[in-house]
Amino acid sequence: MIPVQRVLITGAGSGLGQALALRFAAAGHAVACIDIHADRAEATRARLAGNGHVALAADVADDASMQALAERVLAAWGAPDILINNAGIASGGDVLEAPMAEWRQLLETNFLSVVRGTRLFLPAMVARGSGHIVNTASFAGLAGAPGMMTYGVSKAAVVAFSEQLRAECHGVGVKVSVICPAFFKTNLMQSTIGAERIRHLGQKLMERSPDSLDAVADRVLAGIAAGRFLILPTTHEPLRWRLKRFLPEWYFRMLLKRTGELSLGAK
Repeated sequence: MIPVQRVLITGAGSGLGQALALRFAAAGHAVACIDIHADRAEATRARLAGNGHVALAADVADDASMQALAERVLAAWGAPDILINNAGIASGGDVLEAPMAEWRQLLETNFLSVVRGTRLFLPAMVARGSGHIVNTASFAGLAGAPGMMTYGVSKAAVVAFSEQLRAECHGVGVKVSVICPAFFKTNLMQSTIGAERIRHLGQKLMERSPDSLDAVADRVLAGIAAGRFLILPTTHEPLRWRLKRFLPEWYFRMLLKRTGELSLGAK
């Protein structure tokens, strides 16, 4: 069980961020719900059990917006005990389809948002000698597949950053976790940019997933409570991760059997 703490969650207006906010509040924690849409942040806050919660709007892809958020949170609410850098968007398409503008957008929103959140709130955690930073990546950041180039690379950067951050924070009382789910039933496809064919494929994979949003959120919460670094909250990914690590060529052949129609050679 996690002691009563203050939890800040970006992307809390929907999906996994909202589900985690509900769970932390139900456990007695104070939650700061952050979303680019103020009405969505407030809608989540209104659903939370207990008191002491706040709802604020911020664009995680914008330096000034995040700086203003941090100043407001630190002054009025205090330094979070748990920071969940969760906000992000999806994209679809191969390396030749994705324009440079898409690369910049995905890196700013999915990766540099994590860097921003960490840089803004980590100093207070270090000064206090305690804290937990949780970054939402994806299994696509651990195991590349065709058709999701910008998304996979942006999430791989989150994984690498989290590993580096974990090493840098060793000995200062700050824990680090990274969440790497595969497709599960959520509304991520609503924010997808890029190739339309990949949006349709992603939607199908979500519908076929054995994992519900509630199940994934429960597993994430358990992973955070246990202080686990790598959290793989979808059903098949713990085994797939082991296969990729220990049998990489076999894993690659199996991957191509499932997704080969998305490769450049199939076009």
